[in-house]
Amino acid sequence: MIPIWRRSYVSSSCRQLIKLKADAHGAVVTPAVQSKKDPFPRGELDARQLFDKMPQLNVVSATAMIGCCARQHQHEEALCLFSAMFVLNLRPNEFTFGTVIHSATALGDIDIGKQLHACAIKIGLHSNVFVGSAALDLYVKLSVIEEAQRAFDDIKMPNVVSYTSLISGYLKTEKIQAALRVFDKMPERNIVSWNAMIGGFSQKGHNEDAVHLFIDMLREGFLPTQSTFPCALCAAANIASIGIGRSFHACAIKFLGDLDVFVSNSLISFYAKCGSMEDSLLVFNKLLDKRNTVSWNAVLCGYAQNGRGKEAIDFYQRMSFSGCKPNGVTLLSLLWACNHAGLVDEGYSYFNQAKLENPSLLKPEHYACMVDLLSRSGQFKRAEEFIHDLPFDPGIGFWKALLGGCQIHSNMELGELAAQRILALDPSDVSSYVMMSNAHSAAGKWHSVSILRREMKEKGMKRIPGCSWIESRSKVHVFVTGDKSHHQKDEICSTLKFFVEHLKESEDFNFLSDS
Repeated sequence: MIPIWRRSYVSSSCRQLIKLKADAHGAVVTPAVQSKKDPFPRGELDARQLFDKMPQLNVVSATAMIGCCARQHQHEEALCLFSAMFVLNLRPNEFTFGTVIHSATALGDIDIGKQLHACAIKIGLHSNVFVGSAALDLYVKLSVIEEAQRAFDDIKMPNVVSYTSLISGYLKTEKIQAALRVFDKMPERNIVSWNAMIGGFSQKGHNEDAVHLFIDMLREGFLPTQSTFPCALCAAANIASIGIGRSFHACAIKFLGDLDVFVSNSLISFYAKCGSMEDSLLVFNKLLDKRNTVSWNAVLCGYAQNGRGKEAIDFYQRMSFSGCKPNGVTLLSLLWACNHAGLVDEGYSYFNQAKLENPSLLKPEHYACMVDLLSRSGQFKRAEEFIHDLPFDPGIGFWKALLGGCQIHSNMELGELAAQRILALDPSDVSSYVMMSNAHSAAGKWHSVSILRREMKEKGMKRIPGCSWIESRSKVHVFVTGDKSHHQKDEICSTLKFFVEHLKESEDFNFLSDS
């Protein structure tokens, strides 16, 4: 019986191939049917023709042909040839399954993958580390973590690749503790498994843990690679730990010598996020001919984050003169820079220029940035008109941008409208209640504040506490609203009180209290 996955991925010529029969001399004969879609364009070797010509077709040669298809990204043909093996009474081995399961993974077809895995179980090869790791990789990449765990458990002697794949699957589905448990019980680790942990923790927001993992890796004697540093630097940037990041930079120079463009781009972003644009530019200038669009965008985004709009515009012009082609991220960073610096006309000009010259660059986030730019500057009529003329229905982000501007300029009427639109799209959104409550509070409308807080309480909504942190002597101190657990809280409060008293005596205090 032909395996049922054949139905999905079989070309006309493969259907003929399924009917192969051996002649009296053991040679394989197949009708001369040409496929409408040549699986090997540009005159490359046609694996199916080799099936015809091989006098002694066996599992090794058949597996080699399947691998040839897979390497040429002809995954449908690989599956077809795998099906043909059963008709020819060729029993697949562990290498056949390892190759063809990867083809199912590349196609993103979980059903085909499960059938292949089931076939391996029936033949009794599922416990082989090569087959099991391929099945594990399939389930991890297609986010079926329960099946991934089962595939891992079936492997008799899992190796470092098997463990690393399972760790990646747990991190991908945000099961951080499960990933840590697997990592802790690994019989052996390599730099790839460390990179998976550091990268996964960083991507899921566990930045301090990612930094600690990087340090632990060095203590255990593993040498970081070009792939290690971008993840570690990203984690250090997200906690704004410039001291730790500088030590990572020194470590990169020590272990790698010449930094590639990926590590350099990570350093540019790191220094920019930590507010050190001078160091960011130093790294950028050293790249010279290795710069790419990401390098330019990293500096441009840094200027935007640090509110240096004029410098961002100058840098964008420098980028244009260099011949580097901007992309959507470039434009978004430029608009963001104009937004943070209050450069409304300049932002509007760049947006309209892109609309005329390169409209394909414009995505919803660019339009949302324009709404935020107009709202923050108090130009509510233009913001409303802009939203009205959108070529698509505005999402929740647009109304939040408008509400944010209304909060700044105490525009209660329009703010109420924006809040209503937000709650219509997402009734459980807490931030809109908080923003409206703050706006009413600033305007002295305490009755409205009381009504909003009562509504939040009745709906069981909880305000997410604000959080900030500062680095002092390479140690990051985290502060959460209402939290009094810091061991130096008395010293901090007394110092803050001193600053407030000092401000009250200054001429600028009235201005500060009004703002």
